[in-house]
Amino acid sequence: MNGECLTVFRSRLRDDVPDRYFALAADLLDGARTLPGFVEFKQFVADDGERLALVTFDTAEHEAAWRDDVEHRAAQQEGRDVFYAEYDIAVTEVVRRHRWTRS
Repeated sequence: MNGECLTVFRSRLRDDVPDRYFALAADLLDGARTLPGFVEFKQFVADDGERLALVTFDTAEHEAAWRDDVEHRAAQQEGRDVFYAEYDIAVTEVVRRHRWTRS
């Protein structure tokens, strides 16, 4: 076990989501990249509009620090108030990982 912590964020934006969402999301990602333990961020959008973001930190403690960051907390509230129709967050610790790369 390597202790990495993975946040799985599934969401749907409101139909009337303001452009501010995209600027704020970019700013939050820039901030997360500067935090201790940040590993990576990936985002995907399904054909039906569901969005999936995967955020990895090296430890659960670093993930919790990101979760509780003051700017991130304010953005979370704004997300509930203005941006999202729904979301589902799962935070997990990586139990096993297998990697393979063709050389």
